[in-house]
Amino acid sequence: MRLPNRRFSVGKYPQKTAYLIYEPPQAMTSQKMNLTKLPLLMLIDLQKAIEHPSWGERNNPQAEANITRLLQTWREQKRPILHIKHMSTDPTSHYRPGQIGNDFREFARPQADEPVIEKTTNSAFIGTNLDAWLKERRVNKLIIVGVITNNSVEATVRMSGNLGFDTTVVSDGAYTFGRDDYSGRWRTAQEVHDLSLANLQGEYAQILSTDQLLVK
Repeated sequence: MRLPNRRFSVGKYPQKTAYLIYEPPQAMTSQKMNLTKLPLLMLIDLQKAIEHPSWGERNNPQAEANITRLLQTWREQKRPILHIKHMSTDPTSHYRPGQIGNDFREFARPQADEPVIEKTTNSAFIGTNLDAWLKERRVNKLIIVGVITNNSVEATVRMSGNLGFDTTVVSDGAYTFGRDDYSGRWRTAQEVHDLSLANLQGEYAQILSTDQLLVK
């Protein structure tokens, strides 16, 4: 069955506040050091809203297990982790604040010392101080996982590359959903995912699998 195309809302918070940042006291010391040589793991929009059946068929059913492996490695090695949380202003979105869909999924729930940056648009760099936050900590290597490959992941990675960050997308740590293309032809989730990664590879980021990343 073909489902209508969907996209995240693009809006602003009331009083022109486009972002909120929660940086726990425990992170003030550990994550403000010079992190030039430590890649930061960025998790994008891993919230319960993405489990709603209206999204349709998805690819990469192993993505959650792969992200869990990466989180475990980063935590064990005390590498920096940053969670991006979507705060939709669309009244029909399951990502709206105050709903269960806005909550983090359990496997990706931030620990007490892990900061969270909230966004209201597709890119984590728009309407937030993410760029300044990373540069203050001298972070220049980003490892990106999350959803949706061709939406918030791709939008964030394009800006990350343009801003000069050494960016890696984990191919099996992200996923998307099937949709019609511009000509009205149905594209499977894997096709949409693969084309999105092809758009990013080389010019904006390198693409690696979880196994390839963990053996580097």
